[in-house]
Amino acid sequence: MPTCLPLVLRRCHTCASQRFRANGKFRVNANHKLLDAWLLVLCTACGATAKLTVLERMNVRSVRPELLDRLHDNDPGLAAELLQDPVVQRRNRIALDWDNAWRLDTGGSDHLDREVIDVSVRFAARIPVRPMRLIAEGCGLSRAEVGRLIAEGSVVSAIRLNSKLSDDFTFTLKR
Repeated sequence: MPTCLPLVLRRCHTCASQRFRANGKFRVNANHKLLDAWLLVLCTACGATAKLTVLERMNVRSVRPELLDRLHDNDPGLAAELLQDPVVQRRNRIALDWDNAWRLDTGGSDHLDREVIDVSVRFAARIPVRPMRLIAEGCGLSRAEVGRLIAEGSVVSAIRLNSKLSDDFTFTLKR
């Protein structure tokens, strides 16, 4: 589950840094009946502000009132939703850096002493993570040991465990 907003990977026009942080602030501008909205992000190096386009030249009547209220209220939940939206990412040519922005909730460690463990992994947000890393952290193993267990067939899953994914999955660990 996420612990904070991820860093935005985009080149800064002021200092050529590659990282911005979103603080959940929006800018909304109306020109007659047309509406523009941006998510403001700050460069981590120089503090320059960049705008990520959320709405562009939209008719005011076509924007849901709830969305408009959330934009005006600078809703941090909306900022998180929009950062993860593939359309917003493509439109603004950005990527997200999730390092140190998520945590693993295992629900306790009483399951680690069993011979066979069936695990279901659920993502609270679309965070791209390698399943091998989640298995290592959740079961208290090293990544090398998890790789060895996968090679032996002691860790079984319907998906590839050595590539990044952000969808729910299950696996079985046999000790």
